[in-house]
Amino acid sequence: MNLLFLCSQNKRRSLTAEKIFDGYHGHKARSAGTEKNSRVKVTQGLLGWADIIFCMEKKHLRRIKEKYPDIVSKKQLVCLYISDDYKFMDRELQELLKSYVDEYI
Repeated sequence: MNLLFLCSQNKRRSLTAEKIFDGYHGHKARSAGTEKNSRVKVTQGLLGWADIIFCMEKKHLRRIKEKYPDIVSKKQLVCLYISDDYKFMDRELQELLKSYVDEYI
């Protein structure tokens, strides 16, 4: 299964999720950001590649629904409700991600 994780700038939350879940039980994971200054910016190609799209906050979900309605209407979208309070690979963030994402994969 192809998993895409989205946050604002793709520097902490979504990048941490990619590192955790790429290769986890055979899944492939990628990450991107929804803002202009993202490390990796979300694209139509990334959204099309994904089987499940995990957004860290409702605003990320809203942004992709507004910008790419045709692509995301056919995808499983999940909001994780994880605020931008963590550093890259923060232990608490890793535990949150594992507990939330495991039920979908």
